[in-house]
Amino acid sequence: MKGYIPRDIEAVVRQAVSEFPVLVLTGPRQSGKTTLLQRMFGHDHAYVSLEPPDVRQAAATDPRGFLAMYPAPVIFDEVQYAPDLLPYIKEQVDADRDRAGRYLLTGSQNLLLTQQISESLAGRVAMLTLLPLSFSELKQTGPVCFPWEGASARQAFASCAGVELWRDVLRGGYPELAVWPDRDAFLWFSAYVQTYLERDVRNLRQIGDLTQFQSFLRALAVRNAQLLNISDLARDLGVAVNTIKAWLSVLEATYQIVVLRPYHA
Repeated sequence: MKGYIPRDIEAVVRQAVSEFPVLVLTGPRQSGKTTLLQRMFGHDHAYVSLEPPDVRQAAATDPRGFLAMYPAPVIFDEVQYAPDLLPYIKEQVDADRDRAGRYLLTGSQNLLLTQQISESLAGRVAMLTLLPLSFSELKQTGPVCFPWEGASARQAFASCAGVELWRDVLRGGYPELAVWPDRDAFLWFSAYVQTYLERDVRNLRQIGDLTQFQSFLRALAVRNAQLLNISDLARDLGVAVNTIKAWLSVLEATYQIVVLRPYHA
């Protein structure tokens, strides 16, 4: 696959597929989930995207017939669009429980997907998360070990000058930007946010004023890596605290942010 950047998670994915009948690979849009699974398993797994409305309707209308039309082994992309398939996938798995790697699923909405899978596929599924490219993946230096694992993380940064490092941090780790270094990152992210607002946010929560939500995104980005004070954020934007909490849950559910919670009361 032209332009493919190897991912550190590949070994874990391969092991999970060899041990579990179902693999669910979650992560933000454009993080490379589909590309990774097709590259690793496309030679022996069929591929079906559940995003097109007609395919989604077919899966919802006749789940058993749909699974018969696309028998395992198969990759089902964006499975959050067809949650009704999950109980029928469980039925197929239970009919041949010892067969691993039958259904490979991807999804971009964490909280809803996790709840649906825990209800339908508990004990039958391995769940992994693929985030955008890490620094070591971008530089293709190999996985970075923790200091107690026998190697220092500082080695990966030793050959990177300060200006270059900050340019890479601002550009981010989405594979499309990494594969096409001449692409304008600001235009790409602008389109990404617009698409994300129109698709995922409206699917998860009815937000009437998208302009206000965009202001919330900017205000939150300014606070990156700082203590999160929801009351201050609500006051600055002129909205209720509960609204901020609801919007934060949407961003977490779609992997746009990670809230690092403290280890104390």
